[in-house]
Amino acid sequence: MMTSPKKAKAKPRKAFSDWDKPRITGLLVLADGTVIEGQGFGAEGEAVGEVCFNTAMTGYQEVLTDPSYAGQIVTFTFPHIGNVGANDDDLETTNLAASAAVKGCVVKAPVTDPANYRSHKHFDKWLKTKGIIGLSGVDTRELTNLIREHGMPNGVVAHNAKGKFDVKKLLAMAKAWGGLEGLDLAKDVSLTQRMEWDEKEWDWTTGYTNAADGAYKVVAIDYGLKRNILRCLTSVGCDVTVVPAYASARDILAMNPDGIFLSNGPGDPAATGEYAVPEIQKLIASGKPIFGICLGHQMLGLALGAKTKKMHQGHHGANHPVQDFTTGKVEITSMNHGFTVDRDTLPQGVTETHVSLFDGSNAGLALDGHPVFSVQYHPEASPGPQDSHYLFTRFVSEMEKARG
Repeated sequence: MMTSPKKAKAKPRKAFSDWDKPRITGLLVLADGTVIEGQGFGAEGEAVGEVCFNTAMTGYQEVLTDPSYAGQIVTFTFPHIGNVGANDDDLETTNLAASAAVKGCVVKAPVTDPANYRSHKHFDKWLKTKGIIGLSGVDTRELTNLIREHGMPNGVVAHNAKGKFDVKKLLAMAKAWGGLEGLDLAKDVSLTQRMEWDEKEWDWTTGYTNAADGAYKVVAIDYGLKRNILRCLTSVGCDVTVVPAYASARDILAMNPDGIFLSNGPGDPAATGEYAVPEIQKLIASGKPIFGICLGHQMLGLALGAKTKKMHQGHHGANHPVQDFTTGKVEITSMNHGFTVDRDTLPQGVTETHVSLFDGSNAGLALDGHPVFSVQYHPEASPGPQDSHYLFTRFVSEMEKARG
C-alpha cells in the first residue's frame, strides 16, 4: 500500500525588497555629474578618459589593444562582450612594452566563462594583466544615446571590490581632465626603435606565418600602428621596416624605400603634427609613394595645407559605409577616430576621394598628379569587413609605377 508523503511546511517567501541585488563595485562618473553604477571587473582602481561608444559586434580584444584608443573609455553597444575569452593572437598594439592605451571598457551583460576553442584566458583575468578597468551591468543603449546627443564626455571609470568610492573625488577628476584636444599621444604608444616586420595575415589552418622577402621596401612610421596593417602590407609583397613617430625624413629616405606608410594613432593630429608634419612635407617632396590611414590621413591633410577638427561623437565601429569616388563603389568599413579633416579647408590640388555616408565627413584624399593618398578609416579590418583591402594593392601599384 502506498502512503502519502508528509507535506513539508512552506518557507515564508522573501519580500521583493529582501531579494539579493548585485553589489555595486564599479562606477562611471561623468564630468556633468552623471553617476552610472554597475559591477566592476578586470583591474581595480580608477582611470580618467574620454567616453566613446563602439558598435562592432566582434573583435573586442582588437579594439582594446588598438593604440588609437589611448586616453579613451570604450562603451560597447553589443551586449555580450568577453564571452569568447582572450588569446595572444588578437593583439593590435605594435609596442608590447607600452602599457594599455585604452583606459577602460563599459559593457551591458556580465562576462561569462569563455566558450571558444581559441581562448587562452578569461576576459576578466586578461583585463587584469593589461591594467584595464571593466564595468558591467550598464544600460549601454542609454549611455550611447547620451553620447550621441551631447558628444563624448570626459569621465572616470572606477572599480573597487569592496564597493567603496569617493564620488566627489572622482567627479573632480573628470572635471579637471582637459580632454584629448591638444594632446600628442603618439609619443606614448609608438615604438622607440626601428623594427623589421615579416608576419603575414592570419590563416584559419596555419595562424600567422612569416612572409618571404618582399618585392617593395616600405618604411612605416609608427604613430600608434596596428599589427594587422603591417600584415596586410607584407601579404601584398612589401618588406616592412617600422620606425618611431619622431623619425626624421632624412633617416627614412636614407633607407631608400619604395614607399612610405603613415600609420593610425591616438590624440590630436594637430599636436602630433607639430613635429610630424614638417617631416611628412619633406617626404612628399621626395616624390616617393605615400599611403596614410586614420591619424596618418589627418596629418597628411595638415601637411598638404588642410585643417583638422574635433568631432561631436566620433566614428567607432565596424559597419561604417563609405563611398570611393575613384570607383563609385560603396564599401563597409571599420572606423575609429574622434578628429576629422575639415573638407572645406582642402586646398586646390588636393582631391577628396572618399566620403562617409553616415554624416558626409571626409574619408579620403589624394594629391593630384602625385602617388600620395590616404583614408580616414581602417582597411586592415581588425575587427571589421574586408571591403577595403584593395587599398594595399593600390599602394603597391603606385610603388610599381614609381619604379618606372
